[in-house]
Amino acid sequence: MKTLNNNIIYYDEDCPLCQAYTSTFVKTKMLDFDGRKPFGKITREEQHFIDIERASNEIALMDTESKTVTYGLDSLLKIIGFSFPWVEKMGKTKPMGYILKKIYAFISYNRKVIVPSKLNNENKLQCIPKFNMSYRMLYILFAAVITVLVLFDYSSSFSFISESSIVRESTLVIGQILFQGILIVNLKKKEIIDYLGNLMTVSLMGSIILSPILLIGNFLLIPETMLLIWFGIAATIMFIEHGRRIKLLKLPNILTYTWVLYRIIILLLIMGL
Repeated sequence: MKTLNNNIIYYDEDCPLCQAYTSTFVKTKMLDFDGRKPFGKITREEQHFIDIERASNEIALMDTESKTVTYGLDSLLKIIGFSFPWVEKMGKTKPMGYILKKIYAFISYNRKVIVPSKLNNENKLQCIPKFNMSYRMLYILFAAVITVLVLFDYSSSFSFISESSIVRESTLVIGQILFQGILIVNLKKKEIIDYLGNLMTVSLMGSIILSPILLIGNFLLIPETMLLIWFGIAATIMFIEHGRRIKLLKLPNILTYTWVLYRIIILLLIMGL
């Protein structure tokens, strides 16, 4: 790899996703050893050149010699493009550039509900993306659609429950959102939407866990007992993850138990239909 020297990328140290890919840039020598820096350690001098508010939404890359700063997708294309010029050229074409910027924004504005972490209150500068209702609702819809499709496919594999349908699985997913949402209706609007984003990330995580066995099922006959065990493993991981997120959001633990209660009620209803 060619190393882009004299450039520093300022990453969100409270975001595991940001830590991972900026660390990869250094490990692969796309950036030099000092080529990345936590957002919380931006100096007063650097703040003269960096738009702090914009850098919270779009990762900033500063040329330490010219003091010029690029943001978001342009930062990533500059780093990757230094080693692979064709990537930068392709990423800046009108159709591709537009799509990539939308994907970048979709992930960036939702990163705190995709991979949440405890904030480091010792930092005066917090790299928290601006709340964007449109991208958050789009993320919730995206996670809901994936969850519905996976549940439809998975539930179709069991003989002891009624025939699955997209309408039924959609109703169950929407019902979960409404059931949990009613319990936190007294919270601020942003807090409610943040929780629902985390709720759907847990559902999306469960869908990802179930997907491999569905894929295998296209080639091999998997016993229902194995499918049930795998579902139980997925549900256990989801339960633990939901509880972890509740603590990070500083919400009542009862939400995790009502999350389980809803699923038990629905399972009993489905088996009885």
